[in-house]
Amino acid sequence: MQKLADEQRERLSLLTIDVGDENSIAAAAQATQLLTPRLHLLINTIGLLHDAQGLKPERKLADVNLADLQRGFTVNAFAPILIAKHFTGLLIHDQRAVFVSLSARVGSIGDNRLGGWYGYRAGKAAQNQLVHTLAVEMARRAPNLVCALLHPGTVDTDLSKPFQSAVAREKLFNVDRACEQLLQVIDGLNREHSGGFFGWDGAAIPW
Repeated sequence: MQKLADEQRERLSLLTIDVGDENSIAAAAQATQLLTPRLHLLINTIGLLHDAQGLKPERKLADVNLADLQRGFTVNAFAPILIAKHFTGLLIHDQRAVFVSLSARVGSIGDNRLGGWYGYRAGKAAQNQLVHTLAVEMARRAPNLVCALLHPGTVDTDLSKPFQSAVAREKLFNVDRACEQLLQVIDGLNREHSGGFFGWDGAAIPW
């Protein structure tokens, strides 16, 4: 990423954010405002499923613990709405703007048939509710702002790597394809889609 930033100095600026620290998020928003007076698209891509400190999806109820739930919720639920809190001022203007947060199909309550993954499912479900609630408020305050949740599918990244053996090859997307698919969905979003939850193919996902 730094190499790309060096090559595109006039088009790309890198900012560091600790998404577990609201002050850090606020500082990044302030720094962004110094670079541009308005944004037309903000995509939150962060998510936490496992890490080197031992966090991993729970297979059964006995695996659930408070510390891991708190860590997961901080990244998967709290960070997206705090990012929205501090960045929406740049998205509220007289032109179309879009705030998108990447969720996951496993966060769908209506589509949960396998169980397990308690913390990740619940964190993404909480994010869905928070962003939907944001969309309700923005419909009144900022009618040009569309807020939506997107499921990118299974993408060939470190997040999915431990679980890719269970994914059909044609359903494992490389990063470039995943980005192209999501941008196509974003391009088609309008006010009637605000608050919705959509898959990489644009199909609505049940709550």
